[in-house]
Amino acid sequence: MARKSVLDLRKKKADNDKIVMVTAYDWTMARLVDKAGVDMVLVGDSLGMVVQGRQDTLPVTVDEMVYHSRCVAAGLEQAHLVADMPFMSYQISPEQALMTAGRLMKEGMAQSVKLEGGERSAEAVRRIVQAGVPVVAHVGLTPQSVHAMGGFKVQGRSEVDAERVLRDALIVEEAGAFCLVLEGMPTDLAAEITARLDIPTIGIGAGQHCDGQVLVVNDLLGMNTDFKPKFVKHYANLEQTIIGAVETYASEVRDGSFPDHAHSFNRKTPRKIAKLY
Repeated sequence: MARKSVLDLRKKKADNDKIVMVTAYDWTMARLVDKAGVDMVLVGDSLGMVVQGRQDTLPVTVDEMVYHSRCVAAGLEQAHLVADMPFMSYQISPEQALMTAGRLMKEGMAQSVKLEGGERSAEAVRRIVQAGVPVVAHVGLTPQSVHAMGGFKVQGRSEVDAERVLRDALIVEEAGAFCLVLEGMPTDLAAEITARLDIPTIGIGAGQHCDGQVLVVNDLLGMNTDFKPKFVKHYANLEQTIIGAVETYASEVRDGSFPDHAHSFNRKTPRKIAKLY
C-alpha cells in the first residue's frame, strides 16, 4: 500500500474530509497508529520534551530528527510522514534550510518537512519547495520561539496580533507550503485562516474549524496524565495501565511465580544429571 501523498491530502480539503495527524517518535508507535488509519504522522521536535524529558524543543538536533524519522518511516505503510526541522537548522539561510530538508528526506525517509514561522521563514519555504521538497508550515504558537513569546502562550488574541498571524499564513501559502499547522490561537482566527487558504490547515489548540487536527500520540493515550493543557483530550489512561502491568510483573518476579512452566523452555526428555561424588 502506498503512503498518502501531498495530492491526497490537498484533495481531502477540497472534499471537506477531515485530516487526522498524530505525532509519534518510534517504530512501535508508528506501526500502531498506521494500523489505526491516521492520514499523517509527524515526527516532531517535541521529542525533546516527550522522549528526552527537556523543558522545550530547542536542544533537539538534526541528527536526532533524522534518527527518529527513519524509525517511524519503518513502521508506516499508508500514512504520510512529515519530519520537523529543529531549531536553528533553517533560520540562518535558505541554503541551510535546504540542506536540512534534504537530510530529513534522504536519511530520515520523510515525505515532507515542517518548519515554524510565517513571514520570517518564507524564503526558506520557497527555497525548499523550489528543490522539489514538500513543506508544511507552522504559525501561531511556534514552540521554537517559546522564549520570545514569554512561554507557551496563545497567539492572535488582539486584533493586531490576529492580523499578524493571518498575514503569516497567507505568506507561507504564497511561498509554496502545501499544508499549514495552526497552533494555539482563538477558534475564530483559525476558522478565518482555514477559509482564506487553498491549502489544508491542521489545528492543535486552534478549534474545530481547521481541515484536520494533530495531537501527540503519548498525550492522547494518557501516558502522562499530569500533562493536560486545554487542547489535549486523553482517549485512554495508559499511564495507570502501564504502571499496573509493571507492578504485577515485579510482584511475580519477587514471589517466584514468573517465569512459570508455560514461559520456560523445557526438554522433551529431562536431562539426567550425573553425580559428581
